[in-house]
Amino acid sequence: MKNLGIEHLAMVAVAFSGLAWGVFWIPLRALDAAGISGLWAVVMFQALPTALLAPAILVRWRRIVSGGWTLHVSGLLAGSALVLYAGALVFTDVVRALLFFYLTPLWSTLLARVVLGEPITGVRWGTIGLALAGLLLILKVDTGFSGTLGPGDWMGLASGVVWAFAAVSMRSDTKGSGIEFTLSYFVWGSIAALLLTLLSSQGTDPPGWDVVRNTLWWMVPVAALLLIPPALAVMWGATLLSPGLLSILFMTEISAGTVTAALWANEPFGTREVAGIILITLAGVLEPISLLRGRSPA
Repeated sequence: MKNLGIEHLAMVAVAFSGLAWGVFWIPLRALDAAGISGLWAVVMFQALPTALLAPAILVRWRRIVSGGWTLHVSGLLAGSALVLYAGALVFTDVVRALLFFYLTPLWSTLLARVVLGEPITGVRWGTIGLALAGLLLILKVDTGFSGTLGPGDWMGLASGVVWAFAAVSMRSDTKGSGIEFTLSYFVWGSIAALLLTLLSSQGTDPPGWDVVRNTLWWMVPVAALLLIPPALAVMWGATLLSPGLLSILFMTEISAGTVTAALWANEPFGTREVAGIILITLAGVLEPISLLRGRSPA
């Protein structure tokens, strides 16, 4: 019963983290307006939290080292997945990036079945179906979607697959701690973001120090309140929850992004968007409700 209570708390934490990350587009657009655009905005989103967490890294360096290769592989996978996703937002349409990344519940569920031996229940298939249906409604895929995949599309698809491996890796590490996973995630994510700027032919010139300095007064609280706590909640949740359920709960990001973009960016919000949010919300509560009723989740 105690473990069940912790799992419920983890579900709530992950769902709220998705809501928080659903407004990431606001500081991203603000960085672009300030002169830090493209991949360098992605670098700042990783490097600034890493700098703020430097004292924690120094205090816990022995635990980080003793975590072994599993901890660092998980951090590298998680950091790379989110960097690839952010890169997809740069190099392809937001609609396509969201669609390809949020195939993650399917990859995570199938991978957890193969690697961890987790059964796939009827509730899980229903949850995946509701989530994907809500996603397709919001993204209006039925109105036209080119079948040609560009570099950004491949990055979005790869980000979802890599995140599935990260979630399975963290779930399989029985000694893993959410704090160490978070620290590893930001460090390796910063390295992956910098490498992406070197590999890309676009936006390779870093912004000047004056530009960066002029954004720190508001980016520091954004990193402290909007980037670090949700990352900690997700990494902690990954140690307790099924990888597939983790990805489904995180889809609250789509709902938050849709609503806030409609309120503050004058983007469309009508019957289709409402229906999509309802389906995604139902997907997010279906499995927790089955847990409360005493059923065992996938």
